[in-house]
Amino acid sequence: MREPVMSIMTQRNLWIKPAVLMCLLVGLAACGGETRVTRIDAGVVTDLSGRWNDTDSRMVAESMVKEALEYPWLNTFSQSKRRQPVVVVGTVLNSSHEHINVHTFVTDLERELTNSQKVTFVAGKNERDEVRSERKEQAMYAREDTQKAPGKEIGADYIMKGTIATILDEADGTKAMFYQVDLQMVDLESNAKVWFGQKKIKKVIEKKRTIF
Repeated sequence: MREPVMSIMTQRNLWIKPAVLMCLLVGLAACGGETRVTRIDAGVVTDLSGRWNDTDSRMVAESMVKEALEYPWLNTFSQSKRRQPVVVVGTVLNSSHEHINVHTFVTDLERELTNSQKVTFVAGKNERDEVRSERKEQAMYAREDTQKAPGKEIGADYIMKGTIATILDEADGTKAMFYQVDLQMVDLESNAKVWFGQKKIKKVIEKKRTIF
């Protein structure tokens, strides 16, 4: 009667050993993993996923602001008004299929407009609300000789606004990602569009297949 018992135990051991071995291998793979961080210059292009990234945001902002400020509307205004136009950045809509940090792109646009020294750049809507709240606080708590009076803001002459859209084409593990950024400069008094710019980016993403 002992032989069947031993036979059953032997069969169980044959099943247990591969399972234990598999667990050990998985454990070793998990424990043996190493995280390596490499610091690189922020200006270096790193395109790991093919999605919209900091390089795209910076390059598009630089290119489109430069183009906008080279158009005739700027000189026409400066000559007729004898001053620089006042510009504000409005809403940039994300109409793409992926998450894009639009705030970063707007900040890049604001930086390029400000540093150009060709226009006077003023704070956007959200920033104005914060500044106005600060003035109210000053009116209540700051010394009178240091308080900033309301009603002295500089009104913008033009607003820059636009959209970011995408088109995705995919087949056999290869993707073609197409980004289109449309920006326009609008006269706040007449609603006339004095400049319309468009920037296109196309990326092809290929995934290498691993053969075991």
